[in-house]
Amino acid sequence: MLIDWFLALLPILVIILLMVGFRWGAAKAGPAGWFVAVLVALLHFGADIDLVALSQVKALLLTSDVLLIIWSAFLLYRVADEAGAIQILSHAIPGLTRDRGLQALLIGWAFASFLQGVGGFGVPTAVTAPLLVGLGFSPLAAVLIPSIGHSWSVTFGSLATSFQALIASSGYAGEILAPPTAAFLAIACLICGYQVAHISGGWGAVRRLFWPILVLGIAMGIAQFSLSTHGLWNIAALGGGSAGLAVGFLVARFRGRQAAEQNTARTKGRILLLALSGYIALVVITLAIQFIPPLRSALGFFVIRVHFPAISTSLGYTTPAGYGREIPLFRHAGAILAYSSLVAYLLYSRAGLYAPGAGLRVLKTTIRRMLPSSLGIAAMVSMAVVMTHTGMTETLARGLSEGMGSLFPAISPWIGGLGAFMTGSNTNSNVVFANLQLRTAELLGFSVPIILAAQTAGGALGSIIAPTKIIVAASTTGAAGKEGSILRNLLVYIFPLIGLVSILTLLALWIISS
Repeated sequence: MLIDWFLALLPILVIILLMVGFRWGAAKAGPAGWFVAVLVALLHFGADIDLVALSQVKALLLTSDVLLIIWSAFLLYRVADEAGAIQILSHAIPGLTRDRGLQALLIGWAFASFLQGVGGFGVPTAVTAPLLVGLGFSPLAAVLIPSIGHSWSVTFGSLATSFQALIASSGYAGEILAPPTAAFLAIACLICGYQVAHISGGWGAVRRLFWPILVLGIAMGIAQFSLSTHGLWNIAALGGGSAGLAVGFLVARFRGRQAAEQNTARTKGRILLLALSGYIALVVITLAIQFIPPLRSALGFFVIRVHFPAISTSLGYTTPAGYGREIPLFRHAGAILAYSSLVAYLLYSRAGLYAPGAGLRVLKTTIRRMLPSSLGIAAMVSMAVVMTHTGMTETLARGLSEGMGSLFPAISPWIGGLGAFMTGSNTNSNVVFANLQLRTAELLGFSVPIILAAQTAGGALGSIIAPTKIIVAASTTGAAGKEGSILRNLLVYIFPLIGLVSILTLLALWIISS
């Protein structure tokens, strides 16, 4: 019935209205959506208090799984930033070339993607946009370039928090989801490079830099694909951005456009290595845990695991018994990030890069920055679990399958993009919509991994037009008050990118069915 479908959609509509219409943050809109979901579940979908309570315990496990990574990822970024490591990298890159188009590629594409890999949460644009303004780019271009440039790396960025949320919400293994997701994003990466060149210098820059963009794009896309499909998705975007920086450095040297007086290779090699040491530690620790079986086994001795009984609504919708999200605490991606943060802090401290009180500042900033978004994520995870356990997600999926039919794969990326736009992040989009996409794909007989890849790829690209990110970006370049203009210009580039993912989704489904 139409009324069932509308009521199942109501919690999502409430979030859209509050965040887009009333400009509420996720920390306020999330609880409102959760409250509406619980109310609708109790009054219309046959839930009782026991069912709601049990679903919230499951949601707590899912929330913990995601937040462990988010907090630890930002902690590592703050440890490096407090030591001046990010600033060192920011000042070193412009010295590689005087070519403005190549500067835009190195800073707004490769470096912004690297920053997304290690920090995320608006960091790429906040760090690189002022740098581009200092190099003579207009405030509008300075915001557009890194926004577009890092969009392809969002899913595996922030140490794969969005991808981890997709895994947790869908129940599918990362090894299954990674190949189609990374393939879609690798192709998007290449297009992002040409778009960055277009923003920096029009079609002339695109033609002049056609081959460098092709080389950088292939290097970054292959690096992210290779890492993510070999179980290393938490460092996949970091690897992609690093590959872009390394290849970009070689391209700049080959083109003979170095600024000799700022030659990074000659004067700053040791400093750059020190600046990167925290992230080198992350890579080493990740590889060690992944590929040294005794170490992996030793760290997996303690697992948070809860078995839940079967639960049913009064209308007969049943969730079978089984374990909730299992968290191997000491081998968890969040734990790996915490180990890396500690190693990085010790390295930077030994090098004398910290001012007094640095540790306290790192902790305070991490708490202040992450607490609001964490509340929003917790509320939205809880909302999504309530909707799943009461049949609301199933109702939405059946409505979409009946209404869209064979066209559904084409709109899957747009659903992901809408979720990221309304919630401010691809992580939240995956939490809210992964199960909806999964059930609709199952009902229509489409490949679930490909549809989920379309969901998170669309969410990654759509996340950069989230109002909160645009406001932050505008404030760092003196473009406050021009957010509308920024959004309009971003849409010109983002809509074709999401459209590309729609085409890739249809093509992938056709290939596996033929």
